[in-house]
Amino acid sequence: MWIIVAYDVCTETKPGRRRLRRVAQVCKNYGQRVQKSVFECQVNEMKFEELRRKLLKEIKKDEDNLRLYRLTEPRVDHVETYGLTRTIFFDDEPLIV
Repeated sequence: MWIIVAYDVCTETKPGRRRLRRVAQVCKNYGQRVQKSVFECQVNEMKFEELRRKLLKEIKKDEDNLRLYRLTEPRVDHVETYGLTRTIFFDDEPLIV
């Protein structure tokens, strides 16, 4: 399934800035950044639960905001993008690093 992870972490303090980096790193491990605080992730149900658990462990619910959106499949029928698009579809062809 495709999901969108969007977050807003309070960065007014040093711990908040560290938290922001940790949240971004968790997201990078599951998907790709499409905007500064927005990631697209293709995960199965188990990976989704794992991602949610890790993100909830990092954020402070009284200071931060975390949103997880499940996209209706097929994704290409429901997502419009304009401007610079850097989406990589890992299922289409092999990824060579």
